[in-house]
Amino acid sequence: MAQKTTKRGPGDGSGRDALIRATISVVASQGLRGLTFRAVAETAGVNNSLIAHYFGGRDALIEAAFDHAVHESIDISHLQDFPDSRDGFISAMGAMLEANSDREIFVYEMVLAARRQPEIAGRVAKLYDDYVTTLSAALRRALGDAFSEDRARYAFAALDGLVLQRLAGVDPATVNSAMGQLWDDVMT
Repeated sequence: MAQKTTKRGPGDGSGRDALIRATISVVASQGLRGLTFRAVAETAGVNNSLIAHYFGGRDALIEAAFDHAVHESIDISHLQDFPDSRDGFISAMGAMLEANSDREIFVYEMVLAARRQPEIAGRVAKLYDDYVTTLSAALRRALGDAFSEDRARYAFAALDGLVLQRLAGVDPATVNSAMGQLWDDVMT
């Protein structure tokens, strides 16, 4: 007799991590309005009672997914170990997007939601502070202590816009060329 297999989505596996990955996937494809316990459980391939078990409610689930997405994005982008070459920088940013574009779309969904949902605004402000602090520390190591936090915020704002363009479907070669220009502006 053939064994029945269960189709699983991006949350392959079970438990807390599967629910977090499924939340990111659901929000990336359906927005925050499409985020229901049923949609997350279905995507994760688990029973929806696990969401209440692990997180208690929707807000805690969103917060856990947001924290996970931000930390994973920073880790994969290698901002903390600022690449030492123009090509390395472009490659690191491309790898971040190719590793999981749903994660980056989820983050942008949260950024946009912060305008309409003040309870999210603090987490989004912290997100940007974390990115800028990480980039600033890496650039200080690479370029010396004279590198200002304002310059890091400028560099991150440009990078953030380029990532958004890439996610929106702008030609990767065009975005990579602009990332190269950003490297030239920041590193010289």
